Amino acid sequence: MDFGAQVNAYRTSWSEISSVIEVMEAGRWHSLWFADHFLAPGPAQQHGQAAFEAFSLISAAAGMTQRLRLGHLVLGNTYRNPALVAKMAATIDQISGGRFVLGIGAGWFEREHDAYGWDFPSMRDRSDRFEEACALIRALFKTDGGSVDFDGRYYQLREAPLSPGCVQTPHVPILVGGTGERRTLRTLALHGDAMNVDGWAGAGMSVDLYRHKAEVLERHCEEVGRDPSEIRHTVLVPTVLSDDKTMVDKFISRLGETTIAGTASYIVDRVGELVGAGVDEIMFGSPAKPAEDYQRFDEEVLAQFD
Repeated sequence: MDFGAQVNAYRTSWSEISSVIEVMEAGRWHSLWFADHFLAPGPAQQHGQAAFEAFSLISAAAGMTQRLRLGHLVLGNTYRNPALVAKMAATIDQISGGRFVLGIGAGWFEREHDAYGWDFPSMRDRSDRFEEACALIRALFKTDGGSVDFDGRYYQLREAPLSPGCVQTPHVPILVGGTGERRTLRTLALHGDAMNVDGWAGAGMSVDLYRHKAEVLERHCEEVGRDPSEIRHTVLVPTVLSDDKTMVDKFISRLGETTIAGTASYIVDRVGELVGAGVDEIMFGSPAKPAEDYQRFDEEVLAQFD
């Protein structure tokens, strides 16, 4: 079983982030992830607080590590041209020796777009753009020394190479963020390599939620002729490890009763349920934490699954 963490990139400092990376690299952790925002999510009064750019962070992490898998949960398609994203992804795959996963979604944070002058289309339009972007990125990843022509509604390529290409075979995995049942999971079935069920989306995290999304994905795979076993199943679980019941209850009240928060023994039991349900990797995420908390989580939770 693989375990990762979405490391906080908001309302924090580089020294705190780098300390967490060092602890994770030395521990049992399998993967390191950052979110992708240009304003700190949350109440409007917090939008001006520190928010580190996601690709810059993952590039730094690639240079600091030798073992951890690296990625984003998830990049917003509306922030960058997808051909540029493919180029950046292949470059980081080269730098890291084949440890990068491209996590990408349709984008949702409207205030962020307003702040930086980016278009924020309708949900339908963003879904259309996202599906097209995933097809373009996958085509570039599979060039294998050649070039790509792509004539989409939103994006076009003319004899575009991807050199250097991906280190990984057959290419950098594409993790499709979001679990919209009509469009997003269909885009995953068509063009993705990994699913991520996101507990931050407001539904908490339960075995029933995971199984339902996996079943919807399997139906889409059947419709488009995709072998569902080719797609890796991951979940992002908002988590707090604490013996302080007041703090735990406050965290759960924000995200729902199925959120995994509490003592180490409680978290181990809940994680065991997800492992038994067939999840391939669990990424834990919580508000800003010092590196010592990642060390404690490693010793008290991850060690139980060695």
